[in-house]
Amino acid sequence: MGFTQFNLSPQLFKAITDLGYAEPTPVQAQAIPEALKGRDLRACAQTGTGKTLAFVIPIIEGLLRRPSQHKPSALVLTPTRELAAQIISVTHDLAKHARVRTALILGGANFNSQVRELRAGADIVVATPGRLIDHLEQKTLSLRYVDTLVLDEADRMLDMGFMPAIRRILTQLPSQRQTMLFSATFDAQIKTLTTQFLRAPAVIDLSPSSTAPAANITQMAYPVHSEQKRALLQALLELNNMTSAIVFTRTKHGANRLQEFLQDIGKKAAVIHSNRSLSQRQQALQGFKDRRYQILVATDIAARGIDVKNISHVINFDVPRHSEDYVHRIGRTGRAEAIGEAFTLVAPDEERFLRDIERFIKKPIPRSVIPDFPYQSRPSMFPQSEGGDGGNRTQRSRPPFRGGRPSHGPGRPHHGGGSRAPHAGGTAHAQTAGEGQGHAGQGQGAPKKRRWQGPQPWKNRPR
Repeated sequence: MGFTQFNLSPQLFKAITDLGYAEPTPVQAQAIPEALKGRDLRACAQTGTGKTLAFVIPIIEGLLRRPSQHKPSALVLTPTRELAAQIISVTHDLAKHARVRTALILGGANFNSQVRELRAGADIVVATPGRLIDHLEQKTLSLRYVDTLVLDEADRMLDMGFMPAIRRILTQLPSQRQTMLFSATFDAQIKTLTTQFLRAPAVIDLSPSSTAPAANITQMAYPVHSEQKRALLQALLELNNMTSAIVFTRTKHGANRLQEFLQDIGKKAAVIHSNRSLSQRQQALQGFKDRRYQILVATDIAARGIDVKNISHVINFDVPRHSEDYVHRIGRTGRAEAIGEAFTLVAPDEERFLRDIERFIKKPIPRSVIPDFPYQSRPSMFPQSEGGDGGNRTQRSRPPFRGGRPSHGPGRPHHGGGSRAPHAGGTAHAQTAGEGQGHAGQGQGAPKKRRWQGPQPWKNRPR
């Protein structure tokens, strides 16, 4: 039945059709009917599953069914500027045939411009907590008529320490209201938030494991020494059909340096992190969306809130130290059930973080090398655990590596840990080590030179 099952107003239904949405995603199919009834709602679903439409559609439909002279009547709170800008963009697209006004309230933007938007009569306010409190203190905004509150990416807001700000904002809202909480994970903090602020909510949990990345994302890890990461990244970019990629770094300075390196080797790259001004971040993101930049270098500020269609790859130049960030990073690709690929460059001192990630997602990440890449020393291809839980690994002994590329035998590729093989037409991965393979200097003669076929998972050695 598609979106016709919700009996939406003609103006809203036309906007949805114009955007090309034919069928609601599972979270939309379950959340929209409950939200239209006015119920409180707690929805947990993986990133990239369409949660934004799941609350924006009911908000706009409610305004069309019950126009109010008191404004604003809906408030959406979100942790980052990028996510707030994304939500307001979706709201504008869905409200283009309706007389619905919006205001975007976030730090780094002109305060007086925001005041003008509010005074023009904004029906929907999308805000980050800090700047919203600034407006409340300056009395340029009143929340006494808000009857719908959305806490989007609630888990991230709690991680970023916004709980005191949220409590302060909630004291300005009417006690009789609809509250919807959307999150990618469901932990003890979210349970507490649900108990304190939601009344008999409809509960939607569509993630078989709140820690599991989407099944349509192929994951691969590339062990390499830190000083060779840039060269390996360049090799991956040249080897793979990367139409658009986000490259994540751990630090802002590292992001700047990596963008400069990519530009030096002829790649069109933009950078986004918290030291960049709001206009710089918006320009970088818009250029990435418009395909003027092939690569977006970013810190974890972009791990959530960036919803760009057809991002083919996510590359973790630095392994994230928090396992949850890994799931959100790679969730930028493979959105809306599209195919995506996620590569992680792992230095020896980062292997412990990768093991933590494997325990968190409850599956091993296949390891890979690139033939013909001039490794300084043999990459540490630490084996996968038998149980597939990413833990209790024992390093096996190996013949010494004498530099150059590792030799590869005729063994079949192995994609361990339940990960699916690369899709047809996707990345051609490096030939992997097979059983009975030989190594230079082990009495089997010099390895035959093989063509660079691209990275494939490293096959586990027999015990």
